[in-house]
Amino acid sequence: MYKNTVYRHKNNVYMYIAKKSYPLSSVMAAYGQTQYSPALQPAGPYTPYTHHTQGYSMTSYNIKTEDGLSHSPGQSSLLGYTSNFSGTPPAQTLYSYSTHAEYHTPTSPLTPGKEQEGAPARRSSDVKLRGRKRANDPVPPLDSDIERVFIWDLDETIIIFHSLLTGTFSTRFGKDSGKAVSLGLWMEEMIFNLADSRLFFNDLEECDQVHIDDVASDDNGQDLSTYNFGTDGFQSPAGGGTLCLGSGVHGGVDWMRKLAFRYRRVKEIYNTYKNNVGGLLGSPKREEWLQLRREMEVLTDLWLTQALKALALINSRPNCVNVMVTTTQLIPALSKVLLYGLGGAFPIENIYSATKTGKESCFERVTQRFGRRAVYVVVGDGVEEETVAKKKNMPFWRVTCRADLEALSHALELDYL
Repeated sequence: MYKNTVYRHKNNVYMYIAKKSYPLSSVMAAYGQTQYSPALQPAGPYTPYTHHTQGYSMTSYNIKTEDGLSHSPGQSSLLGYTSNFSGTPPAQTLYSYSTHAEYHTPTSPLTPGKEQEGAPARRSSDVKLRGRKRANDPVPPLDSDIERVFIWDLDETIIIFHSLLTGTFSTRFGKDSGKAVSLGLWMEEMIFNLADSRLFFNDLEECDQVHIDDVASDDNGQDLSTYNFGTDGFQSPAGGGTLCLGSGVHGGVDWMRKLAFRYRRVKEIYNTYKNNVGGLLGSPKREEWLQLRREMEVLTDLWLTQALKALALINSRPNCVNVMVTTTQLIPALSKVLLYGLGGAFPIENIYSATKTGKESCFERVTQRFGRRAVYVVVGDGVEEETVAKKKNMPFWRVTCRADLEALSHALELDYL
């Protein structure tokens, strides 16, 4: 028999759920998290936006981002919370996960350092997987101490990005659409600039992997401190578009080793700069990035700050872990993680790209890695992750607004989750 008591906090009444007494479904129901959306109807696609010639000099891209915002009509309001979360709490400051103080509380909206004239055309992401298919990640043996794994979506759950470009965010939350698009384009430029200049995206775009270690077995461990990636002949003069011939088809041992070198170097860069992306960007890009982060937090009412708080609460527990499964290609996803200051919350080994295989396959890899005894909680906004969570009987925490992240932090603070 379960017992209910009453917990009072700031004149609001909450249900106290005794630790290890109530199933997660009861906890989530108390926070308005209905399991699951009625009929799981797919959310409508983002409103397309017009492509224009971009003011900065960059190649065109076409990268898959998270699908749609789930409006989830079955989700009720938060138990014991006030209904208005649209404004930024006056006393709330930016929550910084990193120990490096990279940015501070914004005082007023700023003007971007450059005008954005439109969205660039994007490279096609309809490409074949290169490299051997891995059934399991090359990770240490299962950690028996891990009791709970939080599987996070990225776009429109932790970060606000694609919906800025399409106008979806500004329409839903009554924001300045011109400002939102401008900030979205500015961040897009920084994402691909970092991916191309430091993370080998020009080389790896058509050799995308699900996980950073998927080609590690082809790496011979050679010292890369003086290795010249620019002259090793990895790409053909025509651009290397035919190098990745399909899943499981190899272009030779030498070529696969060079591919593995690049992914190893990406991993080294991520681990070196995950808490200090400003050092990776250098001046003046660092100053641009800090300004952009401030402006985006003002526009989104500290959305990222609230997400970082929840991530930090999970990471503070010795028996819990954060894992990311995103439909963004792996290299641009890592660029996003670094630029949005999420590197401290997600070890690179805990980031999976579902671009090629879909989220169900990635979820299966995660459960193989951490074992069947762990409890898995899925946090996201999209139909795909919700459908997979339902199929695998995983609790699903739906994020459609900042209040949902606030409620998640509250549940974590009180050890309800």
